[in-house]
Amino acid sequence: MAKRRRAAMLPTNIILLQNLVRRDPEVYHDEFAQQYSHYLSLRDIFLMNPSASDKGIEFGELIGFVSAVCGCYPQETATFPDDLKQLILENHRDLSPELREKIIQCLTMLRNKDVISAESLIQTIFPLLTAYSASNSTTGQHVKALRHQIYSTLISLLKSVNTGTKSQKLNRSTQALLFNLLEQRDNQGLWATKLTRELWRRGIWDDSRTVEIMTQAALHPDVKVAVAGAKFFLGADKEREENFDDNSSDEDGFDMGAMKHKMQVNKKSKKKSKKLEQAVKTLKKKNNSKSSTTYLNFSAIHLLRDPQGFAEQLFDNHLNSKHANKFDLDQKIMFMNLISRLIGTHKLTVLGIYTFFLKYLTPKQRNVTQIMAASAQASHDLVPPESISPVIRKIADEFVSDGVAAEVASAGINTIREILTRAPLAIEKDLLQDLTEYKGSKSKAVMMAARSLISLYREVAPEMLQRKDRGKTASMELQHGEKKGGPQYGVEQTVRSIPGLELLAKWRKEQGLGNEDGEDDEANWEVDEEDNASDIEGDWVTVDSDKEYDVSDSDDEPVEEDKNEKDDNDNDNEVSDLELSSDDEEEDEEESERPAKKAKIDTAAEETVDAEKAMAEMLSSRILTPADFAKLEELRTQAGVEKLMGSRQANEEEVDSTTLVGKVKYKQLREERIAQAKEGREERDKFGSRRGKRDAPHSTTNKEKARKKNFVMMIHKKAVQGKQKLSLRDRQKVLKAHITKQKKKGY
Repeated sequence: MAKRRRAAMLPTNIILLQNLVRRDPEVYHDEFAQQYSHYLSLRDIFLMNPSASDKGIEFGELIGFVSAVCGCYPQETATFPDDLKQLILENHRDLSPELREKIIQCLTMLRNKDVISAESLIQTIFPLLTAYSASNSTTGQHVKALRHQIYSTLISLLKSVNTGTKSQKLNRSTQALLFNLLEQRDNQGLWATKLTRELWRRGIWDDSRTVEIMTQAALHPDVKVAVAGAKFFLGADKEREENFDDNSSDEDGFDMGAMKHKMQVNKKSKKKSKKLEQAVKTLKKKNNSKSSTTYLNFSAIHLLRDPQGFAEQLFDNHLNSKHANKFDLDQKIMFMNLISRLIGTHKLTVLGIYTFFLKYLTPKQRNVTQIMAASAQASHDLVPPESISPVIRKIADEFVSDGVAAEVASAGINTIREILTRAPLAIEKDLLQDLTEYKGSKSKAVMMAARSLISLYREVAPEMLQRKDRGKTASMELQHGEKKGGPQYGVEQTVRSIPGLELLAKWRKEQGLGNEDGEDDEANWEVDEEDNASDIEGDWVTVDSDKEYDVSDSDDEPVEEDKNEKDDNDNDNEVSDLELSSDDEEEDEEESERPAKKAKIDTAAEETVDAEKAMAEMLSSRILTPADFAKLEELRTQAGVEKLMGSRQANEEEVDSTTLVGKVKYKQLREERIAQAKEGREERDKFGSRRGKRDAPHSTTNKEKARKKNFVMMIHKKAVQGKQKLSLRDRQKVLKAHITKQKKKGY
């Protein structure tokens, strides 16, 4: 009886039939054939009249049923996927939103069951993403929901296909669709930028073809598409790093306990502990070459095929043409920043950008610090100095004078220093000496900016400074002829030694190890088999022709840093005691302090010379072993953490506009002082008045304690004996006062 009742319910209960068909397809073949025949009838009705809504719900249920069980009857449902494709492509405007959404869900289900291919699904749903223009009156919430569904489906599909081994065929076909979308030169190209940026953020696409899509987007005539392309090059790499950083908690290679012990971190300082963890996290993200991520960690700017042509087209199309008026100031600053990043990273030559900066470099210009940062990023040692000199002269005239505010002057000097760090020859000697005179300013920000400029030229060209500003070390080098020629235009400085080698020399000296020790120790030459097993044995790896790979002979071999980058890092920092010991400061000191100062300077100079001699001796008399390189990497990691723990920040390619002004103290307004005073007082109830807060836990008073004592203990008190000696008149006064107090209820 139960089977008969269930059989009678099957024609109306599709969900129950779907479950039974999956369990035993042969037994329920007739029931499936009946439902499939019903589906074919409704399909013909909808093909003749797609807007019919009376059968829409039933038709959607049948589509879902057939999609779920089509794998059990592949011959009977051979034409079912093509029917769904034809229905959605030809009649998507006339179908109801619910039925349209149901068909897309069923197509995705068929792809998950391998009934249709991923290419077929993308070719079916991708045209629907751009089928509705913004000016169409039918655009509404249903169309937004449809686009969101298709967008999410495409992202999930490409992620699943590229998990493990990447499907280059599918990626190229999808990228071809995006290229075609950008060639239409309308605002629908915005979807190409959205898809590409999300796939880049997730690490699904990471090759040069992906960057080429965003290159075409940045050069697009539509404002929204061009801005989206520019934002990709300026922020997509950071988004990708944050995405993988959030998804990965791997801390291999860093012993937090040892780091804290070596750096002598206070044991109960949560702030320093958190800062240390953040420093290790940042350093690992930058220097850990054995990352567990599967994507190629190249920035988008480094994967450009023609950076020179790209920078020139950006400048000509968006900034230096009649079409530049369609962009507002913030968008123009964005393109300035992008072009300057391209110029600084690849050392390009776009001479028109420096003249373009001149009309915006005024203190009253909105967001002028961002423009100043862009002008610094666009400078390098291969640009003709006469092209950068007008920019420096304009900044000096507009920002650096006695009549401007301290933050304006400090921003001007700091910007000039950033430019000269990259192009030391772009300033005249007289102007440089005028700027160094601000080292005696009463404003700390201006004074530190001028001293940092002095520190820079003590390293690169001390002969351009006045004699009193050169410092003892630079003066001695000039006197002995060790500094010859200074920087030259078109000649790049090279790194002559291994970065961080002085750390290894110092460590060996502290450990009492000579340069010849350990050279014959076989243990120092042994390398873990696990580390290099992948380099010797294993299967062949497919190498794509359009990708660039970083190839090195050894994983332990340190990578040489760019000297310009190293100079940027050093010159961004505050001036040390040795660098600030100039002749004009010594004249202001007392006679008793001069010998101590001189001894301190001599000691520091001797330590520097000893370190250089130890490095030279190590390079000339010792062959570095793998153990030495491992120790060198450890010391470099520790030094990097210490640098990040302090106030120094690495300045690689991008110039932070917020640091150009410096630390300027100004008088706070009354509202700011009140806000600062109230900050942090929300949970400080224990410092407030206890009036009206009797319910709060508190100790009893001495008067309350005296009431609970035994009377024998209190009989000898003056207060008790005094009550016995009161006269009748005094007793009446006390009683009257007590009655009055009771009437007032204690007040």
